Amino acid sequence: MPTDSRFNRLPVSEKGLVSICIEGQTITALEGESVAAAVLQAGVRPSRTTPVTDSGRAPFCMMGVCFDCLMEIDGKPNTQACMTEVRDGMVVNIQRGARQVLGDDL
Repeated sequence: MPTDSRFNRLPVSEKGLVSICIEGQTITALEGESVAAAVLQAGVRPSRTTPVTDSGRAPFCMMGVCFDCLMEIDGKPNTQACMTEVRDGMVVNIQRGARQVLGDDL
């Protein structure tokens, strides 16, 4: 997993740290930040691939409009990473292609 990132956190002293697992690698994130922000800061790209061409996508709008940040978070696919706050012990994976439609989701 790449670790070089052009996204840097601003210095914040009152925030705590949490550990999340992205694609099997544990990273440190700040309490209150979104999964998308943690993923970008960690240099993880892509966050998902498209179902038709398998091209990579990454968080773009960071406000829940574009859906390019869809990831599998704690086993739930199609989760908007920009709208999900990190929590200690969270497991995040790249969403590859289209998710399966399950009977429970209807």
